[in-house]
Amino acid sequence: MERPLEAARMENTTSSCFLMERKTHVKINRKEVMLAKLRKSCSCTPKKLKNFVMDFLPVLRWLPKYQCKEYIWGDVMSGLVIGIILVPQAIAYSLLAGLKPIYSLYTSFFANIIYFFMGTSRHVSVGIFSLISLMVGQVVDRELLLAGFDLNDDAPPALGDGFLQNDSQSNTTAFNLTIAGMNAECGKECYAIGIATALTFVAGVYQVLMGIFRLGFVSMYLSESVLDGFATGASLTILTAQVKYLIGIKIPRSQGHGMLIITWINVFRNISQANLCDVITSAICIVVLVTAKELGDRYKHKLKFPLPTELVVIVVATLVSHYGKLNEVYASSVSGAIPTGFIPPKVPHFNLMLQVAVDAVPLAIVSFVFTVSLSEMCAKKYAYTIRANQEMFAVGFCNIIPSFFHSFATSAALAKTLVKTSTGCQTQVSGVISAMVVLLVLLFLAPLFYSLQKCVLACIIIVSLRGALRKFRDVPARYHVNKVDTLIWVVTMSASALISTEIGLLVGIVFSMLCIIVRTQRPRAALLGQIQDTSFYEDDLEYENLSSVPKVKIFRFEAPLYYANRNYFLKSLYRLTNLDPNLEAARRKKYGKKEKQHLKKGDHTTANGLGIGETTLQLVPKQNDFQALVVDCSSISFLDTTGVNTLKEILKDYKDLNISVILACCNPSVIDSLKRGGYFGKDFGSIQEMLFYSIHNAVQFAKDQKLPADCSV
Repeated sequence: MERPLEAARMENTTSSCFLMERKTHVKINRKEVMLAKLRKSCSCTPKKLKNFVMDFLPVLRWLPKYQCKEYIWGDVMSGLVIGIILVPQAIAYSLLAGLKPIYSLYTSFFANIIYFFMGTSRHVSVGIFSLISLMVGQVVDRELLLAGFDLNDDAPPALGDGFLQNDSQSNTTAFNLTIAGMNAECGKECYAIGIATALTFVAGVYQVLMGIFRLGFVSMYLSESVLDGFATGASLTILTAQVKYLIGIKIPRSQGHGMLIITWINVFRNISQANLCDVITSAICIVVLVTAKELGDRYKHKLKFPLPTELVVIVVATLVSHYGKLNEVYASSVSGAIPTGFIPPKVPHFNLMLQVAVDAVPLAIVSFVFTVSLSEMCAKKYAYTIRANQEMFAVGFCNIIPSFFHSFATSAALAKTLVKTSTGCQTQVSGVISAMVVLLVLLFLAPLFYSLQKCVLACIIIVSLRGALRKFRDVPARYHVNKVDTLIWVVTMSASALISTEIGLLVGIVFSMLCIIVRTQRPRAALLGQIQDTSFYEDDLEYENLSSVPKVKIFRFEAPLYYANRNYFLKSLYRLTNLDPNLEAARRKKYGKKEKQHLKKGDHTTANGLGIGETTLQLVPKQNDFQALVVDCSSISFLDTTGVNTLKEILKDYKDLNISVILACCNPSVIDSLKRGGYFGKDFGSIQEMLFYSIHNAVQFAKDQKLPADCSV
């Protein structure tokens, strides 16, 4: 079979030609390949089974190679520090999820254990995360309202394990669930954790399915601007939700779109009812926490591990609240009873899964994206690799398995991951140490937090949002770097804060895609000039001292040429060359028709008042000062059918005006598209005169094309 030959002109002192021979690609039988892969995947050998198990549980690969003397101190230290941080954060983030603190502790415990077995990152900290807790809490609140429950969480808490049963003390409304053919009455707290576990289970299933079908590419559509905007908008929502705890007022928990605005309106309407005790406590806690954080950031290079400020604040605040009887004397809202031990596992309700199936989609994507992005960041920093698909499985099972143990959705958290790496973490053994700290609280210490004020927890949450809220300071620098990315950030942040987090994420993704489409629809187009005494060409509007090439126009279009930007391509070409071939052809046709009419009448004066000899000069416009158009295709990454037809159209239109069109710098895929579209004719005989591998080659050919050919191929 003959291989296609393509010609190119070399830039030597003597003009010469050489042949470019395309490689012959062997056609792949996709059916055979698929069958071979299927046979390979379905075959089962002891070696393959062993590799599968070790890939599914990466701990089996690295734990036997664990260098105890070298790693153990760093892992123990980082594990203890993260465990100490996890306990107050877990209790605090229960406010965001609208659940009891015990469930947050369960979540932190199980997530660390499961990720130890399945994760491929050595440093990432997986557990309870503020954004994920907020997304869970919004779904829980909505479903509680739909079921007829009151969202007022200031009712007297049920003691002991009673909140797991018929929770009539905290809410008079009960909800009947049909489970395995039996009717079970479920109170508010029971129903809330039922919604949370069903949502978590479905999100985990989605993540596992995404891993099975290799759908990790979905994360590519969440750009840095979208993620930052989403995090900042969600942080504003989190801050707004905590204001009522900060000042101790009782307002209804807002739900649905516009929650941020409605909540602030309710806050200002009820500001006169603020609890002075909570206000003073909040002010003191925020000052202490922010001061400690700022000092920690300033002297972090001198500190071997971060100051456990949150734990100290919680211990001191609990003691003050208990012995000062702040709940009884000043009606300050407290956390209430936190039972010890573990609740028997329970299968999430299938009926509830159907109710939250749609809500689980953004939750699954956000959880996975944050985990993988943090894992990749750590892997790059410490020079090792992770497997994104395995991370999908790991975070999926960190949701599926704990959902049977009354836990809710988890993700990697940036703040705790940075603390983990800064305190000497070497492997995920540190995660097991953190889980043991949480277990200690679960088994023995949880009841001690009964008198802890909710305003203290709100302060911890708000101070933890410093990083996300500081993104506002980066807006001018972001705008200076890229205006479009800044616009995406603003739109995503605004939608996440003012509408809802899920809608905000969707708006951000759609808007960023629209920005890409618009940028390819209306890309930059330019005429090029020659850099003096060189064979290079650049935009004559951007650079000084460029020379125009006589009788040749060089046009560059900086985007793929496809159906959406076809018209813009033509408009830009006609505007920059100052010649629309269609209008010029119509004009010539019109004048030609009038000339024929006058000649038939025997009038030697034409319709425009000129003699016949002057007519030709009149018909050729002044702006038609070029005989060749060179199209620089270096920025055209692909052509669709419309793009090929557009190039064929300008080839024909300019040919009618005796202007040749020459393509330069086409990549192989563009050349193949042109060949398939018949741009070069049936036998490609004219390809040598229509296609060149550099602009300079094309320009030299255009300048010499009226002269005898100096080479042949």
